[in-house]
Amino acid sequence: MKLLTVAIPSYNSEAYMAHAIESLLGSKEDLEILIIDDGSKDRTGEIGDDYQRKYPDTIRCIHQENGGHGAAVNTGIRNATGKYYKVLDSDDWFDGEALKKVISTLKSLGDEGVDMFIVNYVYDKPSDHKHKAIHYWNALPRNKVFHWYDMRPLLPSQNLLMHSVIYRLDVLKRCGLELPKHTFYVDNLFVYEPLPYVDTMYYLDVNLYHYFIGRADQSVNESVMIGRIDQQIAVNKRMIDAVDIMSLKSRMLRYYMIHYLTMITTVTTVLLTKAGTDEALAKRVDLWNYLQEKRPEEYHAIRRTLLGNAMRLHGRRGNKVMMKAYAIAQRIFDFN
Repeated sequence: MKLLTVAIPSYNSEAYMAHAIESLLGSKEDLEILIIDDGSKDRTGEIGDDYQRKYPDTIRCIHQENGGHGAAVNTGIRNATGKYYKVLDSDDWFDGEALKKVISTLKSLGDEGVDMFIVNYVYDKPSDHKHKAIHYWNALPRNKVFHWYDMRPLLPSQNLLMHSVIYRLDVLKRCGLELPKHTFYVDNLFVYEPLPYVDTMYYLDVNLYHYFIGRADQSVNESVMIGRIDQQIAVNKRMIDAVDIMSLKSRMLRYYMIHYLTMITTVTTVLLTKAGTDEALAKRVDLWNYLQEKRPEEYHAIRRTLLGNAMRLHGRRGNKVMMKAYAIAQRIFDFN
């Protein structure tokens, strides 16, 4: 059994997928690489098959009808045989030396291992020569196995993303994770829904995942996100439905999941506000009403946060506060 399965969801990725795959091959003895050809119409499937023929002990290329990113991640989970599971998008890449340190550390944890392994990720915008690493120094113990009660509060910018987490495969299977098809922004569900099944964690302070940003058609581009706002809302509402946060025993786990849900709800609220149409503003009201009706305790917990309180401000003053906070975040992280 390989130590780590890396799934690469790939749709019409012929122009850049080789970079993602090649970034893994320095550690191929310990990796299972699953290229998920999600109904591509270009040479993605052929390229994946070529890599499988060249590295039959490491790479499998799985072809499926187009189902979107979530369906590809699900296929990876179903076919994975490694002890741990990580997703690498086909336009991103891993730092080879950081990957070797991750492999070495996972081996050092032995058979018991951990439920979730955390690394840094890097916002990479080569067109502007910008590279911004997101780390967790202030919040997570380094180089030791830890539990929720060992964590300190995270900054608003420090949400765990799909880029920063490696799950033990058993955790994903026990929580029954099944991401929706043909839906963007399911990365948040991948990180969020398994959290109540996580007990042990490990943070390795290395910049493993390079997250490419800058393509005009990228799903995190602001105008693209506004155009797909109904999918963002659907993911946001599923997060509300998925976990009764206030029933969780761990205080820090409750804190962290409220923090995560606050951040995603903030993003949705800001995008609806920026859209500015009567329909969008009505959807903003509906989202907060949905949260209040479905999870009243969580609603009040979010309202007590600085961001949550700002998001509920009405009129010109409230919109001004939202837009200012959003503009500051954009300048710091240059995320779209």
